[in-house]
Amino acid sequence: MQNAAELHNQAVVIDGLIIANWGRELFEDMRRGGLTAANCTVSVWEGFQGTVNNIAAFNRHFQEHADLIRPVRTTADILKAKEEGRTGVILGFQNAHAFEDQLGYVEIFKQLGVGIVQMAYNTQNLVGTGCYERDGGLSGFGREVVAEMNRVGIMCDLSHVGAQTSQEVILESKKPVCYSHCLPAGLKDHPRNKSDEELRFIADHGGFVGVTMFAPFLKNGINSTIDDYVEAIAYVMERVGEDAIGIGTDFTQGHDQNFFEWLTHDKGYARRLTRFGDIINPEGIRTIGEFPNLTEALLRHGFSPRQVEKVMGGNWMRVLKDVWGA
Repeated sequence: MQNAAELHNQAVVIDGLIIANWGRELFEDMRRGGLTAANCTVSVWEGFQGTVNNIAAFNRHFQEHADLIRPVRTTADILKAKEEGRTGVILGFQNAHAFEDQLGYVEIFKQLGVGIVQMAYNTQNLVGTGCYERDGGLSGFGREVVAEMNRVGIMCDLSHVGAQTSQEVILESKKPVCYSHCLPAGLKDHPRNKSDEELRFIADHGGFVGVTMFAPFLKNGINSTIDDYVEAIAYVMERVGEDAIGIGTDFTQGHDQNFFEWLTHDKGYARRLTRFGDIINPEGIRTIGEFPNLTEALLRHGFSPRQVEKVMGGNWMRVLKDVWGA
């Protein structure tokens, strides 16, 4: 069997969703974990102006921590990050709320470096419906947004989106769409987890599934280990195939309880949508710096080196190139 450390070092390692507390300590841990690139959240409940401010703040990080991170607009940029020993940052949204009611904002955010946008975050917006309320499906404006995202090259993400809206986005989009960070309902019944039928549907239509390790959605909760995470990855792979699966950890590293209170209320301040309880990542991958342990665990559980390279980032590379066009 190929040495896990060697395989991790040679692989392109992509995390499909991180919403951590950005700063040098976090970026150093990305390097410690051998992370080639990550989809880094810069918008959840913020509108246009607040999101632009968050992007401006990340641009300062690119300047101040240029030895550790670099911006990513194309898959060629991800390969450059690998060569340079830096982590490539894909700017991403977890809510289309920042588009407000202006279709033209989609291209503006693409020009600012945004590569992945989730259509809704837990509740209703102008595009469609999240997973925590009655799902009315994709709106007429939402169909325009999907077409515009296809045109400019932004990937549609459906992780926190309701089942009906998700299905309609999958059918509407001319480009592959993703669940960037989800877990299977077959291992734990939860509103954020996806049924076997939903997993198969997105894969059958050329889509992609990033598997998360967020403890509240794993069957053993805060008592989960990296082996529970690998079990979930194997479960999803059995249903979508080895070419439609990757990693999307949902790392929240460095955040305090106030951050989770913000996330679990509608728009950050209104009605409570859910409770997470304690947030403790699976033993063995509690920090981004422990990412190499995942490569080792996948090999230990019988994944071939080729499958490990696909899951750890190779599949993300292919689907992102399809959506971005470069």
